[in-house]
Formats: sequence, C-alpha cells, structure tokens
Amino acid sequence: MAKPVLIDLDEAPGQTPSDAPPVPDLGLPQGRTMTAAASVVGAQPSRLLRVAVWVLGSLFSFMISVALYDFVSGMLARNSLLGWVAFGLTGLAIAVLLLLALREALGFYRLGRLDRLRAEVEDSRAANLLKPATKVTDHIVALYKGRADLRWGAARLAERRPDVLDADALLNLTEVELLGPLDMAARTEIEFAARRVATVTAIVPLALADVVVALFSNLSMIRKIAALYGGRSGTLGSLKLMRRVFGHLLATGALALGDDLIGSIAGGGLLGKLSRRFGEGVVNGALTARVGVTAMDLCRPMPFAALPRPKVTNLMSRALTGVFDGFVGSEVKGV
Repeated sequence: MAKPVLIDLDEAPGQTPSDAPPVPDLGLPQGRTMTAAASVVGAQPSRLLRVAVWVLGSLFSFMISVALYDFVSGMLARNSLLGWVAFGLTGLAIAVLLLLALREALGFYRLGRLDRLRAEVEDSRAANLLKPATKVTDHIVALYKGRADLRWGAARLAERRPDVLDADALLNLTEVELLGPLDMAARTEIEFAARRVATVTAIVPLALADVVVALFSNLSMIRKIAALYGGRSGTLGSLKLMRRVFGHLLATGALALGDDLIGSIAGGGLLGKLSRRFGEGVVNGALTARVGVTAMDLCRPMPFAALPRPKVTNLMSRALTGVFDGFVGSEVKGV
C-alpha cells in the first residue's frame, strides 16, 4: 500500500487567507483620455519649432510656385491652347486659396469681435453708466440682427428697453433676452459631446481611438458653440480657439477633477468601482463638459451675470441619463 505524499509548505504555521496582503486600490478614474488630448492640443511649440515650420513652409511654397511657373511656361511653349488652359486652372486655384484665406481672416475677425464686446461689457459694468451700457447693448443687438432664433428675444428687448433706466438692469435684460436661448443651445451641444466621449471611452477598447474621438468631439463642440454666439470661424480659427480653451484649462488646473466632483457624478463613483472603463468614460465626459463651459466663457459676448453659469454636474446628469444603465446592470450580475 502506497504511503501518502507530504509536501512541505514554506508559509508560516497558522497563516490563513485573511493574512494575505490586501488588493491594491487603483483609485478613482482620472480621465486619461482627456488629459492626453489636452496635452496634444495645449502643448506650446518651442521657438525653434515655429521657426522650422515657417522656413519649411516658405521653402515648400517657393518650390510649388517655381514648379507651376515652369509647368505653365512649358505648356505655352509646346501648345498655346493647352498652355492657356493650364494658366486658367492655375489662376483658378490661386483664387480658391485666396477665398479660403479670406474666410479664415473673417473667422479670426468674428472671434476678435466677441472679445471686444466682452471687454466693453465689463467696462460698462464697472463704470455703471447708462450711456456706455446703451452703446454696448446696441452693438450686441447689431451682432444678432437677423437671427431667426433670437427674433422673439430681440422683440422683447426692444419692447422693455425704454423702461430701463439703470445700466446693470439694461445689461442684465440684454443678457437674458438675447443670450438665454443661445445658452440653452450651447448646453445641448455640450451634453451631446460629453455623452459621445463618455460612451466611446467606455465601449471602444482600441488604443488611441478614444483620444481621437475626444479631440474630434471637443473641436466640433467648440466650433458649434462659437458659431452659436456669432463667432463662426474657419479651420484655423477653430484650432486656435481650441488651443485657447485647453490652454486656459491647463493654466487654471481645471482638468484635474476632484474626488468630490467625481463622487457627485454617477452615484459616488459607482461606475468606477464596477468597471474602471465606465468610470473613465464618466470622467472624460465630465472633462468634456468642463471644456464646453470654458468655451462658453470665451465665446460669449457678455460674461455670466444675470444668467447662471452651467455646472458640470448638472450637464453630466442630463447627458448620461440612461446611457450606462444597461452596462451597470450587466456588471452587477457579473460581480
């Protein structure tokens, strides 16, 4: 009869599973997707890099110009008809480039006009005089003249304006009647972008795909918010505004969500405890909402005074209503 095999264990006598070290706590989600997107957009290029880009761009433009000149000259020498066709197409291409440059310049002008109006509003509030407030109100009314979505608010402002004899009251009335509907539309855009970023971060497992979606969603959101407030810009203007928004957030440290804010979203971080990916989605959505609110601050022709500034928690509660319900249920069953 075979004897039982005894295996000596190296563990100390009397050791139980309760004596094992605890599982390390990975902490709450930190929104790495939005942090990576902010580092890409908000990074300031060095002076050497800017000079290198300018030199290489100038060299490339010069090469293209010489190549086009040689091409058109050669075609004219070979065949006059084909040469004039090439000359016409080249002129048409140059005209299109000039139109694109003009559109970008108009976009920068619109964004600058919003900045000037916001500075005028702040100065008139500080002076607390009716005449400067009236002048600023006229400028804002002219900015939104012809907007079908603000026709009712403009009519109410024109009706009630003669009865207002106080500078702050006139500015508050202008903000409520003209910017109130625009704020609601901007909130809708922010909620949609936050929902998309949160969902993609939670579902898509591909590396860098969530960062690309976050960048695209934030750029689209910022561009639409600027267009709502009258700052419709081109591609370069939108990129500059996006850099400005992310630069402001990085400078103020607003991209670091506190534990209290994370706890107030999605039931005290329940999503983060059930699934870290869902928790990251919620935090990235919250950071997107914070980007949208900052874009409102920078694109609004009037600072928030009579109307409340949107809160991230309120935006997220509306944006994520019902989004993760099915996922949370499946995670709870798997626990």
